[in-house]
Amino acid sequence: MIELNNILTGVSYIQLIGEIDLTINSVEFDSRKVSVGSLFVAFRGTQVDGHNYIDNAVKKGAVAVVCEELPQHINEKVTYVKVNDAKKELAGIASNFFKKPSENITLIGITGTNGKTTIATLLYQLFKLFGHKSGLLSTVENYIDDKRIEATHTTPDTVQINSLLRQMVNEGCEYCFIEVSSHAVDQKRIHALAFDGAVFTNISHDHLDYHKTYKDYIAAKKAFFDELGHEAFALVNYDDKNAMVMLQNTKAQKKSFALKTMADFKCKILEHHFDGTMLQFDNIDVWSSFIGDFNVSNLLAVYAIAILLGKEKNYVLTEISKLRPVRGRFETVRNNKSITGIVDYAHTPDALNNVLQTIKGIRKGAQQIITVVGAGGNRDKDKRPLMARYAYDLSDRLILTSDNPRDEDPLEILKDMEAGISDRNSKLLSIVDRKQAIKTACMLAGKGDIILVAGKGHETCQEIKGIKYPFDDIEILKEYLNIN
Repeated sequence: MIELNNILTGVSYIQLIGEIDLTINSVEFDSRKVSVGSLFVAFRGTQVDGHNYIDNAVKKGAVAVVCEELPQHINEKVTYVKVNDAKKELAGIASNFFKKPSENITLIGITGTNGKTTIATLLYQLFKLFGHKSGLLSTVENYIDDKRIEATHTTPDTVQINSLLRQMVNEGCEYCFIEVSSHAVDQKRIHALAFDGAVFTNISHDHLDYHKTYKDYIAAKKAFFDELGHEAFALVNYDDKNAMVMLQNTKAQKKSFALKTMADFKCKILEHHFDGTMLQFDNIDVWSSFIGDFNVSNLLAVYAIAILLGKEKNYVLTEISKLRPVRGRFETVRNNKSITGIVDYAHTPDALNNVLQTIKGIRKGAQQIITVVGAGGNRDKDKRPLMARYAYDLSDRLILTSDNPRDEDPLEILKDMEAGISDRNSKLLSIVDRKQAIKTACMLAGKGDIILVAGKGHETCQEIKGIKYPFDDIEILKEYLNIN
């Protein structure tokens, strides 16, 4: 509980009607969650306008309302606060309500099209190895030290973020590593958080169903760096052509990492294998169980962040060698016929290209690459033919299938993918049922072949027409490869 006048500290409001000497029990922007003593924040979302639910929130017990447009009926027992940008002010309100938890923890945000989950999760694991109580907010799962909490979004909403950060601080966590999606930046979910560091991995074709243009997508990522303070660091991947764009207007200390170009933090790949990679950091050789250039880039980012946070180089490298891949990110299994199965979350053209190029670089002799991949429904349609084209060009056999069709007809999604392959031949199959597609890939595979099942990675459900059915790529792959 906190007084309304304290919650409104730093909030830019145009008009205030009613008393501010009120006790607030919760901050809500979903009227269904409002209870007696709540502050309700109304804003226009992508699907729903919260202003339409102000009266309902008041009926459920809201004692204060923050909105961009005052309702026609003003309840004399309720305080109304009119603002220009309710999403932006909600971030400050949530931070105030939970007593500014981000100022009491070292907060590092990771953004980019690919690599966010891996870097955030590995940082959490690494700092736990260092002996620090730490928190994680990621696509796969959230952690408050050792307590696991189910994740529903890449980046939680601003109230959830501040609530989780407050719990971390209360549990004695010193660090929190958080994925920062472009949606979260655009929707002001991370506004008012005190970041100590921000990381840019890369940017490629994704989320244009939301951002509409590639330029807008880049701008959303850049806005994260624009808001950093002088005391923070901004670490970017110089191997990506948009890295300098991220740094243009930031006040933060500018740092870089790269595998292919000059940068503050560098790493050399000495050997590639399906069970790991031999690396060299500053003339020190390190064996890692991670596979592929993209994963080495992620590992280099983790190394750079640890150094920037004051850890000693040799200590960092010793502990980095103990890290293991994140579930659903180039996760491998192998049966007694030496058939290698790989499950990866690659669901963008760039990510799929990276994974397949990695496999091609490691395979030997006549080993076939058999790829199973689909594209999600109700998402960016423009990437579908590109994904199919990359998969077709870089695979010996390709099976197009369903991912999460959601509300779309899976056959129409497959048609969109097939449109990217004008010269298709017998190496291409289209099988709508994902389980059947994985089974077929396993039947086609001979001794030593490689099966890539891409798109869903860590997910354990398949979403069809609003229903989530149990579905785990790695378990199905094990079943048909006869791996116990």
